[in-house]
Amino acid sequence: MIRILVTGGTFDKQYNELNGQLSFRDTHVPAMLQRGRCRLDVLVETILMIDSLEMTDANRAAIVERCREAAEERLVITHGTDTMTLTARALAAAALDKVIVLTGAMIPYAFGSSDGLFNLGSALSFVQTLPPGVYVAMNGRYFDWDQVRKNRESGIFEELRIEASEN
Repeated sequence: MIRILVTGGTFDKQYNELNGQLSFRDTHVPAMLQRGRCRLDVLVETILMIDSLEMTDANRAAIVERCREAAEERLVITHGTDTMTLTARALAAAALDKVIVLTGAMIPYAFGSSDGLFNLGSALSFVQTLPPGVYVAMNGRYFDWDQVRKNRESGIFEELRIEASEN
């Protein structure tokens, strides 16, 4: 069994026709799993429905605690992309003996042209095959939690490059 923990982020944003803003109602994850014809044994649990820029240390602590309490050893967390690496750091510091994969979207699923479905599918694949640890799955790749950054100019996640010393 794989547990999918929902925390909000662009993944689940919807367009509010009344005020023209993006907001949250319910998660799109069950519909995404159905649309992707997912045949895995998964359990979807909503923890939060917030933009990751609004996520606090207390929210991150609640995510860590929920991961600790979960009976499953394989967890996927849907998360906003802006602070995904901060939550990944908090999870890594907890040193849980589980496979934890964070994923998100740059475009809301409800818009129809979202990368969310692809990223969710990738995360579900990676969570089944990676060893225990914390990872970020975006753009068809997975990254170790401490070796990734969001490139805000190109709109993709990329591996951190360790610059060699010039000494």
